[in-house]
Amino acid sequence: MDSLPTMQIVRDRGPAPKSVADTGIEFNNMLRLLLKAVYVRGLETASQLSHELKLPLSIVNELLEETRDRGLTEIYGAAGLRLSAEFRLGLTGKGREWATEALEQSLYVGPAPVSLDDFRRQVERQRLTEEQVARESLANGLSELVVSDRLIRTLGPAINAGRSILLYGSPGNGKTTIAEIIGHLFEDVIHVPYCIDVDGQIIKYYDQSLHESVEEEYEAESGESSESLRTSDTDRRWVAIKRPLAIAGGELNLPMLDLNFNPYSRFYEAPLHMKAIGGTFVIDDLGRQLVRPDDLLNRWIGPMENRVDYLTLNTGRTFAIPFDVMLVFSTNLLPEDIMDPAFLRRIPYKIGLPAPTEEEFLQTLQQECLVKGLDSDDRMGRHVMHEIRERFSMPLAFYQPKFLVQQVVEACRYEGRSPELEPELISEALQHLSPRSAEMGMERVKYAWDNKEVDEDYKPIDQN
Repeated sequence: MDSLPTMQIVRDRGPAPKSVADTGIEFNNMLRLLLKAVYVRGLETASQLSHELKLPLSIVNELLEETRDRGLTEIYGAAGLRLSAEFRLGLTGKGREWATEALEQSLYVGPAPVSLDDFRRQVERQRLTEEQVARESLANGLSELVVSDRLIRTLGPAINAGRSILLYGSPGNGKTTIAEIIGHLFEDVIHVPYCIDVDGQIIKYYDQSLHESVEEEYEAESGESSESLRTSDTDRRWVAIKRPLAIAGGELNLPMLDLNFNPYSRFYEAPLHMKAIGGTFVIDDLGRQLVRPDDLLNRWIGPMENRVDYLTLNTGRTFAIPFDVMLVFSTNLLPEDIMDPAFLRRIPYKIGLPAPTEEEFLQTLQQECLVKGLDSDDRMGRHVMHEIRERFSMPLAFYQPKFLVQQVVEACRYEGRSPELEPELISEALQHLSPRSAEMGMERVKYAWDNKEVDEDYKPIDQN
């Protein structure tokens, strides 16, 4: 994780609610969440509930007072012998019935949700375009790649526009790597909710596998401590994270772009592109998904143009969310073959990544040799280029130097000798780069997209 001085803190995650009414969540829904926490987690004190629900003590005490008035909880005694000890509480028979009924509606137990309106306001406060990436930052991010100044000049405005980018070109020339680098360039810290309440339905939002929490650094920078959080003005229903980077490739399909309702747990999981709000969503290897490209792309036309997306609950309720996501499409295919003119028009930045020039190839090879401790000169580099183009009839690509150097290093390690870039080892490595199946008399099988089959993989076609 980056050190704190490089982080740009977006401090405003909304004031801490002073009452249940301030949360924007219905009182009974909050009451059920508290009773489930007592029942499932075995929590006995107000401070424990405050920590679990991420709510101030004032709200927890407001809820507990209501549970006592309704005969749902009772006091057991003090939790400890100190004068400052809290009272222990437990559920009555009626309270256990309430908790059981609440669990039948939803098994969600955890931090209290934020309202949909609060989520929308927070997204507006921390829009991606509020952060501008400097040219130096972009150049540093791409420093391990051999890229031209022209590409840096082209990428910079596209990134800061925060809209959508299409990276296209032949395989192995850095599209996926550059797309990932783009997502990692942003340094702002934003805030996302643990979950969102929509019509009493819970949508789980915070995802530890995607969202990189910097909560501890945020607390240190803002002067908060774990002990003071209970009475601070910070709304702990939000998590401080780096701007997210989500990547989906060939596994992407249309259902992944909808709310995912779990019939067992009876609450929703936010779709991947919703979790990427405030950051970057890379659709890698476009055209290789199991869903037809035009169906997948049509899903994005509205959000890209209007910056608003619509999701639907199982109840039929449709609601809008701000679509503050930078979409980065990456493809090895010709854009006009997988995108119609209407869609291409909605992508303001279309950036082709060409194959390396001879000079760029040699520079990349020397760079990879330097990393692995191998000696390399232009003579050996030109031998490599000749073998690739003449003997194996392959175009040059940026990925080839790293692939070949790694193969040579592993072969030398196996033979117990120091790595050395020599013609024989290069020739053997190239065999792995491009198998000479034609020389073995193997037949070629053609594959094509079957437009009559929806969500099906490529189908073999009759060679006759």
